Amino acid sequence: MKNVILLTIDTLRKDVLGCYGNQNKLTPFIDSLQNKSIKFTNAQSTGPYTQASFPGILTSSYYLEYGRQKKCSPKRTLISEVLKKSGITTAGFHSNPYLCGYFGWNRGWDVFYDSMQDEVSDKIPYIKGDGINRKVDQWLSSYIEDDHYRPFFLWTHYMDVHEPYIPAREYLNKVDPSINLSEDDMLDLFKEIILKRDISDQKTVKLLKKLYDAGVRETDDYVKNFFKILEKYGVLKDSVVIITTDHGDEFGEHHGLSHDGKMYAELINSPLLIYYYNCTQEVGDNLVSNIDIPPTILYLFGLEPSEAFKGHSFLPLENYPQKRAFGEAIGKTSNQEKETDQPIYFYRENDLKIIYQESDKSWEMYNLNEDPQELNNLINISDKSKDMKKKIMSQITR
Repeated sequence: MKNVILLTIDTLRKDVLGCYGNQNKLTPFIDSLQNKSIKFTNAQSTGPYTQASFPGILTSSYYLEYGRQKKCSPKRTLISEVLKKSGITTAGFHSNPYLCGYFGWNRGWDVFYDSMQDEVSDKIPYIKGDGINRKVDQWLSSYIEDDHYRPFFLWTHYMDVHEPYIPAREYLNKVDPSINLSEDDMLDLFKEIILKRDISDQKTVKLLKKLYDAGVRETDDYVKNFFKILEKYGVLKDSVVIITTDHGDEFGEHHGLSHDGKMYAELINSPLLIYYYNCTQEVGDNLVSNIDIPPTILYLFGLEPSEAFKGHSFLPLENYPQKRAFGEAIGKTSNQEKETDQPIYFYRENDLKIIYQESDKSWEMYNLNEDPQELNNLINISDKSKDMKKKIMSQITR
């Protein structure tokens, strides 16, 4: 394949996509892509929020690999650095402040847009998906000349599902036309409910989920337009497109909102599609991790694996070796991390998942086949607890 494209959608829960069983028709275009995709049913994020997850996605390393650092450590190797050294053109377009050049994520890119010089508002504190698409359109128009161009790696990231949930009225009407809230009203919900992690009123929590769903529906159209741009320049037929998220979002499932330092399914379970223009539908049931994305990108370009990467290409499917997944983060309980917050870890093997919280030395273990919502803690009654504790501790003390 000539090009590889990575499309990441911030805060996208796996269970809102129709191709993973949702019946609300929030993602009609993304769902249509499964007909030409490998759909992974057991993909996991390495962390429950951006700072903990993106080291896996772009550097194939874990969040605490080089200590507790706010910036992307120079010891990490970005996929863009490896590709650029191999003669692949690299371009990235996003508007997540945690992934900006100031924090060190701009290494190895021929073109890198992080929007930090652009003005945003409290209501929409990022560049919306149509703005990101315009940047991609402009870059491709200057890069593609009569179908003669070097192979490229393109990373595009949308923030439109992320809080504050203030979707365009058009999409709110598609989800629930009875909701009559102004943008100011929706911003107040963010300030008074989400930031305070207030789940006392279940009606309000359900309302927030509908606003979130409307953002998902809006983002699906941005993905559709993104594919139209790729088709316009004739590059889609020569490209592989990887679609995933960094993490999910919580709506009271484990007594919280947003995406704090927790390791439950609503935050860790990830949608993952690999789209080929001439592909037929295929399902990958392997337990994979987003730490495997950079090695997979190298595989798709026909390049040798990098010793700097901790993951393994999940292609070809039959050669994927792992049956486990691991992740780590700081167990923060609000949108701001405190120095006193301590790490939290998870380890999953097949359908067993164990969680260790360092702050209070607490343990949880779940059988995901019998208890997918992770409500029945088996740590004190399962004969597999001791073995799972050993396995997660070997990862923690690595």
